[in-house]
Amino acid sequence: MSEPVFVTVLERKVLGKNDALAAANRRRLGEAGVLAINLMSAPGSGKTRLLEATLDRLRDRIPLCVIEGDVQTDNDARRIARHGVPVVQLITNGQCHLEAALVGEALDRLPLRPGILVIENVGNLVCPAAFDLGESLRVVCVSVTEGDDKPEKYPAMFRKADAVMLTKMDLLPHVEFRVEAVEEQARALRPGVRTLRTSAVTGEGMEAWCDFLLDRAGPRTAPGS
Repeated sequence: MSEPVFVTVLERKVLGKNDALAAANRRRLGEAGVLAINLMSAPGSGKTRLLEATLDRLRDRIPLCVIEGDVQTDNDARRIARHGVPVVQLITNGQCHLEAALVGEALDRLPLRPGILVIENVGNLVCPAAFDLGESLRVVCVSVTEGDDKPEKYPAMFRKADAVMLTKMDLLPHVEFRVEAVEEQARALRPGVRTLRTSAVTGEGMEAWCDFLLDRAGPRTAPGS
């Protein structure tokens, strides 16, 4: 009987400490005028490619920076750096999610100014849902190459989502994937959640996605001004 109680208390202590650090991150970002997006998905959803396409469309319209989270390698950070925005790679060495403490350390290495920060979380639909990073928005990506029951299978992730991105829409003719079913599941878990259908390859839905971010960011200083 004692072990479950111990585990529950331990989890509360870990999350409590994380939440306090997340609140500090949120204050810091808010004071700097930064809109922070926590971008989450299962592995292979195409979120890095989506991020690259987003940076190409927005970098001349608003200041941008990126935090990349991964279990190993700096591959994604090197991809992002080619798009001319500041980026910090966080390697978790096996941990399946980012935590607020790591994000706080990354903020020390970024030029924080009014604009948008994208935090690309470790590919996982379970653990990242529990850890607040101090973000302004939570965005979950679901690829059409995945199962169309992802919201039902991972409800904690989708209950906290501010937007659900359906990615790789260009592949839809080649797979069995019920777009409307995913959107309905997402709205059942989070009424009013914004859903977008996108393809980083064809550009489908990318302007709507960028407009969504710019609307949330509000008036910002233009790059170079």
